[in-house]
Amino acid sequence: MLDGISSLTYIVFLAAVVLAEWYLYKAAAFSRTVLATINGWLLFITLLGLTGFYHNPEALPPRIVLLVGPPLLLLVALFGTRNGRAFLDSLDLNLLTWMHVARFPIELTLFWLYEAGKVPLIMTFEGRNWDILSGLTAPLIAWYAFKGNAVVRPGLLLLWNIVCLALVVNIATHGLLSAESPFQQFAFDQPNVGVLYVPFNWLPGFLVPAVLLAHLVAIRRLLRSAATGKTG
Repeated sequence: MLDGISSLTYIVFLAAVVLAEWYLYKAAAFSRTVLATINGWLLFITLLGLTGFYHNPEALPPRIVLLVGPPLLLLVALFGTRNGRAFLDSLDLNLLTWMHVARFPIELTLFWLYEAGKVPLIMTFEGRNWDILSGLTAPLIAWYAFKGNAVVRPGLLLLWNIVCLALVVNIATHGLLSAESPFQQFAFDQPNVGVLYVPFNWLPGFLVPAVLLAHLVAIRRLLRSAATGKTG
């Protein structure tokens, strides 16, 4: 477990997790399967994280990869199968857009973890991480690009999703390469250890894949709509 972390940091981070899970669950029409999958995975990585499993700097593959890898494989399976794509096409784009508001408390959490010496400066908005802009602009985009559940400004929504996808890929890459492992490239003086401990391992294990899913679903659907001349 981590020491020197304020109660506020835990509260704000858990609020981000609850927000993301709620919007994803609601976007999936309150699917019990979605809820059970998310909570089952969170429980699994929590129990494993409590043993210290993920903090092993010499392990191959790096243990942080074992946090983000399984959800990414699930995304590949969803996009790569007919039933998976049907499920993705059923998700509510408006609610997926609102889900990104969770990125604002995530960035506050990362900054406070940096102040506690648990993540490097480059993972914060004072370093190389500008993902807080995604969380701040998500409500504006949701309000301006939708009318009800219909997309009324698809070009704007597509551009925003592409830019914000690049932002999350940027911070995810820096997070992976700042973690203590044989492949570490950044922040040797203050490596990324915070996200290897409970509950902050939910960031690479759930929040990052959820954000990626929301962006990829939106981009795929908007591009298909542009090709067919239909929106919504």
